[in-house]
Amino acid sequence: MSVREFPVDSERAISTLMRLIAVEGTTGHEAAIMAEVAACLKEAGVPASAIKHDDAQKRIPVPTPVGNMIVQLPGTRPGPRRMFSSHVDTVPLCAGAKPVRQATKIVPAGKTALGGDDRTGVAVLVSLVATLLKNKLSYPPLTLLFTVREESGLHGARHVDADMLGDPKFGFNFDGRSASEITIGAVGAQRWECEIFGKAAHAGVAPERGISATAVASLAIADIVRHGWFGRVIHGEHRGTSNVGSLSGPDGGSAGNATNVVTDYVLVKGEARSHDTKFASTIAAAYKAAFRAAATQVCDASGKSAKVKFTNRLDYAPFRLKESSPAIAVARRAVAAIGREPKLKIADGGLDANWFVKHGVPTLTFGAGQNNIHTIEEFVDLSEFVAGCRVAVALATEESA
Repeated sequence: MSVREFPVDSERAISTLMRLIAVEGTTGHEAAIMAEVAACLKEAGVPASAIKHDDAQKRIPVPTPVGNMIVQLPGTRPGPRRMFSSHVDTVPLCAGAKPVRQATKIVPAGKTALGGDDRTGVAVLVSLVATLLKNKLSYPPLTLLFTVREESGLHGARHVDADMLGDPKFGFNFDGRSASEITIGAVGAQRWECEIFGKAAHAGVAPERGISATAVASLAIADIVRHGWFGRVIHGEHRGTSNVGSLSGPDGGSAGNATNVVTDYVLVKGEARSHDTKFASTIAAAYKAAFRAAATQVCDASGKSAKVKFTNRLDYAPFRLKESSPAIAVARRAVAAIGREPKLKIADGGLDANWFVKHGVPTLTFGAGQNNIHTIEEFVDLSEFVAGCRVAVALATEESA
């Protein structure tokens, strides 16, 4: 396939990216960034009447100020509708981020993460609209979807009002590093919680009267590590990962608040991941067994032991699109059209695409310059960002879908 020219205004796209990164919008606090995205779209020529929000925030189980933003463009030619998506929220480490352009990169000015995850994707979608409308390009009906609370559990994608999407044939999600890589599948995850109920006692005067919830947690985690269920998990032919994310008290603060009191309550939260849904459940079950066994080992002087309450749930299911999928054919042509070699990959992290596929929209994910995300060393590679903008235009204007 010959390389095509796409009239992407690179400097305008980079300026938009800088503008969006500068607006704070950590996960669960997306109102301001949503307003800024809407302003950018209007400036690009999208009528206000086309910019709508669903009520996903009413279904998301944690406080969320606004629902997903959904924009439908009628297109300039007939054809199956295509969906373009990105998430607007960033991880808490991005709070206060100030973007600085350094030649071929954007970096954070201070000791914060940057927020290229996923403001790069948001800026790609804004640039796409600006390019299509300014240059009067030919494209079929499009849906743009900007999701909330991706970073805290893919909540926006999970609870999106699918009826507002306009029944797209397939979707293109922008959230990654390389514009050449086409992510066709991703891991699934289980979230688990374990409440440990012990008994308080004076740790200096009569520790034997107490039942240490902290000790139960420690024994259980040690057992999990010892038997190979922590971190990279390999059992026979099965592969996965797991992690203990937090230990806290009943109010979300410290598990225990004094050294002279036996800790009577600990809430432990963690996850289990695998490309095999059953094996992710198996990993979670191993944690459940370890906590239950540990509870019987920690007793007070009368022989009364700790109690545990373990719960787990599917956070998102794994998926893998067949390489014969029409969406992959379109994606390959689009990447080749900008002069790149398309590369298919499977992700070990969850993506909004996990839920879009569940909603019946086969979705591929592309990169746009993210690097070292969720760290203070984060930066955006501007050449990859611009390449992502060009891929988006190729995806939107490709004729033989």
